[in-house]
Amino acid sequence: MPDSKDNIADLKEKFQKEHFATSWGMQLLELAPGYAKFSLKLKPEYQNFNGLVFGGVIMSIADMAFAYCVNSVNRPSVAINFDMQFIAAPKPDDELISEGKVIKTGRRLSIAEMTVTNQEGKLIAKATGTTIRLEKS
Repeated sequence: MPDSKDNIADLKEKFQKEHFATSWGMQLLELAPGYAKFSLKLKPEYQNFNGLVFGGVIMSIADMAFAYCVNSVNRPSVAINFDMQFIAAPKPDDELISEGKVIKTGRRLSIAEMTVTNQEGKLIAKATGTTIRLEKS
């Protein structure tokens, strides 16, 4: 596994090719060992039939923070569990900010906590996730 500095640089480069995230307009704001921060400006097309933002959009930005914070310290890792609680509905024109922090990492498993807030710091959702490090075959 590359050292921390090289790994962070590599992940930042990989994000530029992360088509799903970039096509939605997600931006990588910060990346450090065990920490990641992303933003996403909401668009009208992210609303469901009730006029609320799809939960999957909120989960997606939390998942980006999850993936990048964990892989910054334990790579390559993939999710084996992701649990999210929706706290408040964002406004359709909000900017979502997701932050992920690794709270425990071992040789194979890592656990992280994520928050999603709006541009004013209002808590939208909280999540926890567990990853497992992939073994080379």
